Amino acid sequence: MTTTTPAAPRFQRLKTALTPVLLVVAVGGLAAVLLLPSPFKPKVKPVEELPATFSLPIPDFTFTERSGKPVSRADLLGKVWVASFVFTRCTGPCPSVTATMAKLQADLDLAHNDDVRLVTFTVDPGRDGPKELRAYADNFRAHPDRWLFVTGPEAELRQLINGGFKLLAVPSKLPNPVEGQEVDHSSFVAVIDRQGNMRGVFDGYRGPNDEGGVRYTDGQKAMRDLIAELRK
Repeated sequence: MTTTTPAAPRFQRLKTALTPVLLVVAVGGLAAVLLLPSPFKPKVKPVEELPATFSLPIPDFTFTERSGKPVSRADLLGKVWVASFVFTRCTGPCPSVTATMAKLQADLDLAHNDDVRLVTFTVDPGRDGPKELRAYADNFRAHPDRWLFVTGPEAELRQLINGGFKLLAVPSKLPNPVEGQEVDHSSFVAVIDRQGNMRGVFDGYRGPNDEGGVRYTDGQKAMRDLIAELRK
């Protein structure tokens, strides 16, 4: 009995035919993922790397608090304070950073301790006036006098953040950024001593698994330890 070589299995022929198609689909899908706006933007590094231990004088500033009152560097002398940099429309790391500040407010018992302050600077002052900052602060139950939310002229805020704190806040490089992604900025928070010198920078981003803001990262624990040391 003669035998004949069987034809290639139908599956093998189909696989061979589909390989170029699947490759195109995979590449296209990857491109779509990279181009579509993400709810969490990549972390933005500081303008310059800072040493582990440092004392950097923060320049003078005067901005407007959500209450309408002026807030200056001089007003904060004698206090240990923590600065964060967010904007109210942010769909990236800002809610997480502000949750870190809210946890600090609770852990430091801010309402009963007058020697410490939290200060949140908007990185989008053109859209964040006192009214917007009041609503944002109320959402996080911020203390009205000891957790300050400030806005002011855009050029002065950018100069303070980029040049003074050595962090980063710049307009998005996207040609048409979606709402909530108009500003590229770092998620870092800064700790300032009683003399107005920045003594530490820590990532304030808590991560998607800590939406309730119930724990610190290791870096944020170090931040809390530094605050305790400076308050002595």
